[in-house]
Amino acid sequence: MSTYKDIGVTMAANNVGQIEIQRPPHNYFDNALINQIADALEEFDRDAGCRAVVLCAQGKSFCAGADFANRPATGAGNASGKHLYKEATRIFRSHKPWVAAVQGAAIGGGLGLALAADFRVTCVEARFSANFNRLGFHPGFSLTYTLPRLVGQQKANLLFYTGRRVPGDEAVAMGMADVLVSLAEVRTAAVALATEIAQSGPLAVQSTRETMRRGFADAAERATERELTEQDWTRKTEDFKEGVKAWAEKRLPDFKNR
Repeated sequence: MSTYKDIGVTMAANNVGQIEIQRPPHNYFDNALINQIADALEEFDRDAGCRAVVLCAQGKSFCAGADFANRPATGAGNASGKHLYKEATRIFRSHKPWVAAVQGAAIGGGLGLALAADFRVTCVEARFSANFNRLGFHPGFSLTYTLPRLVGQQKANLLFYTGRRVPGDEAVAMGMADVLVSLAEVRTAAVALATEIAQSGPLAVQSTRETMRRGFADAAERATERELTEQDWTRKTEDFKEGVKAWAEKRLPDFKNR
C-alpha cells in the first residue's frame, strides 16, 4: 500500500482494508486530508484482495470538521473549498463498501465524511453534529443530501437549524449510525462488520451496492454545488465571523442578522 502523510493505510488478511486518520486529537480536515482518503479508497478499489474498508481515527475525535479557529479559510466558499468538495466527490464515488468507526466527535464536515460511508459504528461517547448554522453559515459536504436520506427531512431540519450535538445512542435511534458498542469496542466492531461484508461474494456485493447507491454520488455532487453557492455568501457575513469567534471562545454567539 502507498504511504500517506496524514493517514495510515493497511490491508488485513481478512480482505478488509483500513484507513486511519492520524491528526489527533481532533483530526481536523482540509483539502490534503480529504485528497488522501479519496486516494486510499481508490487504491483499495483497484486491489482485488480488498472487499471492504474501515475508516477510523486516532485521538479523541473521529473528525471535528474544519479548524475554523486557526484556519478560517478552510472549508468552502472559495477556491480552496471548491477543491475540497471535488475531492469529497471522489469519496462518494468509491466502489467498495466501507464502514466508519466513529469513536468521538463527527462535527460539520466530519459528519459529512462519516455519512459518506455505507455504515457507521459508534458509542455513547461520540457526538454527531451538523453545526454549520450555529457557526453562521450554510451546511456543506453534501450533508443536505446525505443527512435527510438517513434520518428523514424533519429530523435533518432540526439538526441543521439547531446545530445540536447528538450522542451515539441517539444517532443510532435516529438512523444516523448503525451499530452501538462501548467506546473500547468501536474499531473492533467496525472491523467485524466489514469482515462480515467481506465474507459475501465480492462481485455480488459490489453490484448490489451499485444498484442500492445508484445516483448517490451524482446527487451528492449536485448538493455540493448548491451548498457552495450558499456557503459563498454566508461565509462573508458578520454573523459567520461572530459564530467562529464564539465557537473558539466556547460561548453562545451574538448574531446580528448581517
